[in-house]
Amino acid sequence: MKVFLASLSTETNSFSPLPTGRLGFEEGVVAHGDATRGPVEYWSAPLHIWREAAETRGWTIHESLTAHAQPAGPTVRAVYEAFRDEILRDLAAAMPVDVVLLSLHGAMIADGYEDCEGDLIAHCRRIAGPRAVIGGLLDPHCHLTQAMLDGATLLVAYKEYPHVDIPERAQDLFRLAADAAEGRTRPVMRDWDCRMICAMHTPYAPMRGLVDEMSAREGEPGVLSLSLAHGFPWGDHPRVGARALAITDGDPALAERLARELGEKLFSLRHAIMRPYPDISGALDRALAATGGPVVLADVSDNAGGGAPSDATFLLEAILERGITGVATGVYWDPIALRICREAGEGARLNLRLGGKCGPMSGRPLDIAVTVRKLADGLTQRFGSLAAPLGGTAWVEADGIDIVINDKRTQTFHPEAFTGLGIDLSSKRIVCVKSSQHFHAGFAPIASEVIHVATPGAITPDYANIPYTRRAPDYWPKMENPFP
Repeated sequence: MKVFLASLSTETNSFSPLPTGRLGFEEGVVAHGDATRGPVEYWSAPLHIWREAAETRGWTIHESLTAHAQPAGPTVRAVYEAFRDEILRDLAAAMPVDVVLLSLHGAMIADGYEDCEGDLIAHCRRIAGPRAVIGGLLDPHCHLTQAMLDGATLLVAYKEYPHVDIPERAQDLFRLAADAAEGRTRPVMRDWDCRMICAMHTPYAPMRGLVDEMSAREGEPGVLSLSLAHGFPWGDHPRVGARALAITDGDPALAERLARELGEKLFSLRHAIMRPYPDISGALDRALAATGGPVVLADVSDNAGGGAPSDATFLLEAILERGITGVATGVYWDPIALRICREAGEGARLNLRLGGKCGPMSGRPLDIAVTVRKLADGLTQRFGSLAAPLGGTAWVEADGIDIVINDKRTQTFHPEAFTGLGIDLSSKRIVCVKSSQHFHAGFAPIASEVIHVATPGAITPDYANIPYTRRAPDYWPKMENPFP
C-alpha cells in the first residue's frame, strides 16, 4: 500500500479584522514534506500518528505540505491556491496511491473559495482516481459541505470540545482508511442538518452523555463512525451550523437513519446545551463571592482560536475600575507592548499602553503603570497532550494584577501559560483566560468555579444575531422551530 499525507488548516472568522496571509501560516507552521521530522505539536500530531501506523504496516509513505495558521479572517486567495497546488503537485508525483489522508479544519474560507476543504478534496479525487481511499480529519467546528462528502471516502471529526481527542480521532481515521483500502469495509457516509447554532461544551451534561452514547454506538454492527459537526458560528457560510454524520459499512439506509437519529437527539437537547453566560459585572460579582480557590473567567469573545485578536481590554478594564486584586489574566497578543517590556528589562517600572490595538472589537488601549516581572522565549503550553508554542512572553504586574503578554497570537490553553513564567495561580482569587472552551481541560482541575463570560469582542456568543449574509435564517435560536 502507498499512503499520501498532507495538512492544510485554519478556521475562518468572516467578521475578523485580521486577514489570513502567508505570515499567519509562517507564524503557525509551514513544512514542505518534513513536518514529521520535527517534534509532535498539535497541528502535526495527526501526520506523526499516520506515519507511524503506516510504517508499522510496511506501507510506502509520501508526505506533502503541512500548513497551519491561527484562526482569523478569510485567507488570501493566492496563499490558499499556492498551498493547495503544492499538495496537488506532490500527489500527482506520488501516483498511484491507495490512501490519501488529509488533516484539515473544515471551516477554511479564502477569497473566491467558500469551501477550501471541499475544493482541495475534489482536486485530490480527480488526481487519485475513484478507487483511492480519501480520508479527512476535521475539527468539529467545521462546515460539513456536500463537496467534502462527495469527494471523500471518510470524514472523521474530533468528538470533544475542548479538542483533547485529536490523537485518538487520527488513529480512528487511519484504521478506517486501512480497512477500506484492504477491502474489509465499504464506507458509506450520510449527514443530517440539525439546524442549530450554539456552543456545545462536551465536558458538561447533556453533551457529555450524547458524546459517550455516540462513541458506544460505533461498536454496533455495520456502524463504522459517528461524528457531530458543531459548525463554526462566525464563518459566514451557507452550511454553517450543526450536522450529524454517520459512516456505515455499505449500508446507506442505516447511515441515513443513524445521522437523523443523532441529529434529532442533539436538537432535542438544544435548550439544555445552550448554557447562559453572565455579563462582565455579573461574572465578577460571582467570582468575588466564591470561596475555596481561584475562579476561572473565560473571556470567550476574545478567543484567538475563533479569529479574535486576543488584545481586548473590556474585562481587564472592569477589574481595574473595581480595584480587584489577586488576579492573573492573559494571554494578551501585543507585540508592541512586549517589545517595550523587552527594552526596559526585568525589574523595570514603566507606564505601558496595553491592548485595544485592532479596532472597536478590542476595546480601548489601557495606560497602566507596570513592573516587568519576567521575560521569556520558547515557552509552550499544552493543548490536551500536545505542545503549543507561546512565542516571546512577558509577565507584568499592575496593582495586584499579573498580566501575561506575548507576540504569537494564540488562545490560553493551559495554566502553563502563567506558571511557565513563575506565576502562582493557587494564590489568585480570579484567573482570566482568553479562550472560549479549550482552556477547560487544563484549568478546570485548579478552579473552584469556571465562568464563561459574555464579554464584548469579535466572537460574541449571540448566536441568534450573527450578521450572516450567506446563511439562511432557518436555524435555532434564530427561530424556535426551524423545521417545516
